[in-house]
Amino acid sequence: MEFGFRTVIQAGNMRAGGQRKGLFLCIILVCWEKVSAQIKYSIAEEVKVGTVVGNVARDLGLDIGTLVDRRFRIVSGAEGAQFEVNVNNGVLFVRKTVNREELCEGISPCLVNLKLVAENPMEIHHVAVEVTDVNDNSPTFQEAEKILEIPESMPAGKRFQLPSAHDPDVAVNTVRAYKLNSNEYFNIQIRERGDDKIPFLILQKPLDREKDAEQRLVLTAVDGGNPPRSGTLNVTIIVLDSNDNHPIFTQEVYSATLSENVKLGASVIRVEATDLDEGSNSEVEYYFGGELDSEIYEMFNLDISTGEITIKAQLDFEKADVYKLDVQAIDKGHLPLSTDCRVIIKILDENDNQPEIDVTSLSKTVAEDSKPGTIISLISITDKDVGLNGKVICSLSQNAPFEIKPSFKDNMYSLVLKDRLDRELVSDYDITITATDCGQPPLSTFKIIHLEVSDVNDNIPTFMHNPIQLYLMENNIQGNSIFSVTAFDKDLNENAALTYHISRGEGSQAKMSTFLNINPETGDITALKSFDFEILKSFHFQVVATDGGSPPLSSNVTVKVFILDQNDNAPVILYPISSNGSAEGVEEIPRNMKAGDLVTKVRAYDADIGYNGWLLFSLGQVTDHSLFSLDRYTGQIRTLRSLTETDEAEHKLLILVKDNGNVSLSATATVTVKLVEPKEAFAASDVKSAAKSEQEEDNMTFYLIITLGSVSLLFVISIIVLIAMQCSKSTEYTSKYLQEANYDGTLCHSIQYRSGDKRYMLVGPRMSIGSTVVPGSHANTLVLPDRRHTSGEKGPVEGQEVGNGTDGGLHLCRYGDERGTSESIMAAPSGNRSIGRRPCR
Repeated sequence: MEFGFRTVIQAGNMRAGGQRKGLFLCIILVCWEKVSAQIKYSIAEEVKVGTVVGNVARDLGLDIGTLVDRRFRIVSGAEGAQFEVNVNNGVLFVRKTVNREELCEGISPCLVNLKLVAENPMEIHHVAVEVTDVNDNSPTFQEAEKILEIPESMPAGKRFQLPSAHDPDVAVNTVRAYKLNSNEYFNIQIRERGDDKIPFLILQKPLDREKDAEQRLVLTAVDGGNPPRSGTLNVTIIVLDSNDNHPIFTQEVYSATLSENVKLGASVIRVEATDLDEGSNSEVEYYFGGELDSEIYEMFNLDISTGEITIKAQLDFEKADVYKLDVQAIDKGHLPLSTDCRVIIKILDENDNQPEIDVTSLSKTVAEDSKPGTIISLISITDKDVGLNGKVICSLSQNAPFEIKPSFKDNMYSLVLKDRLDRELVSDYDITITATDCGQPPLSTFKIIHLEVSDVNDNIPTFMHNPIQLYLMENNIQGNSIFSVTAFDKDLNENAALTYHISRGEGSQAKMSTFLNINPETGDITALKSFDFEILKSFHFQVVATDGGSPPLSSNVTVKVFILDQNDNAPVILYPISSNGSAEGVEEIPRNMKAGDLVTKVRAYDADIGYNGWLLFSLGQVTDHSLFSLDRYTGQIRTLRSLTETDEAEHKLLILVKDNGNVSLSATATVTVKLVEPKEAFAASDVKSAAKSEQEEDNMTFYLIITLGSVSLLFVISIIVLIAMQCSKSTEYTSKYLQEANYDGTLCHSIQYRSGDKRYMLVGPRMSIGSTVVPGSHANTLVLPDRRHTSGEKGPVEGQEVGNGTDGGLHLCRYGDERGTSESIMAAPSGNRSIGRRPCR
């Protein structure tokens, strides 16, 4: 086995010194164990595993045979794991490979302290193992390549520090020298800073970029081992350019020719300069010379990078025909160098001046009653060009009532009115004046004169409709607006400001106009009284509209007012009537009356018309419901059964009479029926009288049906003629309009009237002559065919139903013959009131 160097300090036989001296040496050894290692060994790094360091048991004087029993072992930390003790022979050997750089990097000497323990008795021994260095590492640089940029103008002798190499070995095995490959510009210089050696690159002579733009060097670091180890670093020297060349223009003088109407932004010429330097030193920028007129900077633009000169403002030959520019080229060196050149630009004349129009207006408005020949404006035209380019022809837009007349002076004109004006047709004019020169190509310009036509009061107020028909419900509220009239005037401002008043007129018109008032500004008409349909059916008046012109103009409109009926009259009982005026009566009937015999008939009257005047009868109170019945339409009281001796002698019937208005009005009548013993002569006479009365009522109903079904406008001639005409066509008209004989139990009448070319017949209970209703009212209206045509003309055509009115069951029917059509409104009860409701046929 290979043993390393060891130093042993131990106690020997103290034969010569005596026992006291031996005891002294033992005490020293015990103290030495606490302050220092008892044994020190030396071993080289990287030795093989198992290499013997030394026999530690023998060197410590321990009994080898007791090592196992005493559990002799190493108890130090991680460092002790590199070594191990063989308890069989006491040998300390390498357990795993020892690397000095891992254990003691940067520390010299490298000592590994081991603590060994033996028990029974307890002993602690310290052993130091020194690990010596072996040249097992080469010098290395942190980067593979170092790049230096050195200007070619750098003077000789300049130093440049290079990166140092690193070698983890120590002593002679670390870096000892640096070497540089052979070249003509650089050498190496080593400077020591403590234990480190720093390499410096020394410039021997100035660099020449044009000869060598780049230098490639190799720096080698060598250690002191045997054999020596080395590492290399590539050093690249980039030679930087110096600004030592001036820019040079390709020409000393540049020249260009331009037309004066060249477009803005157009290229004039491009100057170019080159520089033999590189990088920013060869980059050239272009500027105008500082001694140029300020106008040059406004007219031309110079691109700083390309040297292109472009048009910045519009050129004008009349202002300048040639421009001389100085251009400088400056490089971007640290100390910039420059040069300059001259650029001459010649301008060619063109027809680039448009004529100019100057208008002196006498007024911006012209009255619409101005006479032809009136001068409106004075026009002056100029052109800066000369010759044909300055000769101008003036023209005016067409379709305008104006013309241009030349003046005694050249290029002077007058704008004159040619035709009459009408502001209501054209209120303003945009007159375009065009001036064109005779250049090639010709140039022209135009100017628009805005001329307004001032208003003259030459239009009268106008109403949309004349006459105006107004349908007014009766019982209107006094002082409330009933209608509004509106007129318009084509004029403006005060000429169109209208005021309204009612023309009082003469006769009945003047009387009715006193009950009306009109707002002079808005045209709202208010009624100063409440109108009654039963008193006044219609009237008319005139409204006058006057403008504010001078002199004022006016017009009028006729307003025809039709009063519409309202349900404002309660039914009036005509029979029975007592002597004191109350609706009470007594009827005596014989006990031998049979079922269905007529007892009496209640008659009533309503001043309203249409549904408002259509009466219905009903029993309010009756003592015996099984004895009497009441016809709800005719008011007839009849027996329901034959009278017997057991019936009471007196029966009291309360009759309720109601109209059909939206809000029904009613009246009551009381009929007392007394049963008396029959007398043969009286009974026969009474029965005959009753039969005759019933027959007369049936005849009256038949005539009423004929009257309702008649369609004639000649009703006013004679009732006899009407009956004769209806007898000849009773079947036709009756089937058209009426279904049953008993249409109404009240007294009815009809009235016919004409509105324009339309004729109407109104049918209703107790209408008075002159009653009028209009389309949309609740009247019962039948159309009357025009019988004024000759025997050879065709009769009225079948009625066409224009629309079904839902208000009160009104039907608007249109009838026509060869001369036109007529319309009618037919009223029928709504709901289950089917009497009188017939579709047009």
